[in-house]
Amino acid sequence: MKKQKSELTGICRLQVQGVKDTQDLLSGKWKTVIIAALYNNGKFRFMDLGRHIEGIAPKVLSKELKDLEMNQLVKRTVMDTMPVTVEYELTPHGKSLNKVVEAMGEWGIKYRKSILKK
Repeated sequence: MKKQKSELTGICRLQVQGVKDTQDLLSGKWKTVIIAALYNNGKFRFMDLGRHIEGIAPKVLSKELKDLEMNQLVKRTVMDTMPVTVEYELTPHGKSLNKVVEAMGEWGIKYRKSILKK
């Protein structure tokens, strides 16, 4: 008996593409953590953000911030100070991820609690 190919409906195909696009933008270990930190705290200077996110190396933080800036999720502002100060904050596109970040945080808290109970 031949197995029939099932085709995705237009709406399903669109949603799958949307999920793929979101995964591509947020891929990696640190991007969503950076977005969550900026979402919850507003602006951060580079070193302050690095101290806030436990375990991230400065080189990795710099690369991830460049990726997020390139994808218009984070805004980088160079301040006219001596020495030069750089601040990072979410753009409107970055802020629009708030429901995603909050849902991930809530799910992660529940999952951690359920695992630790066992």
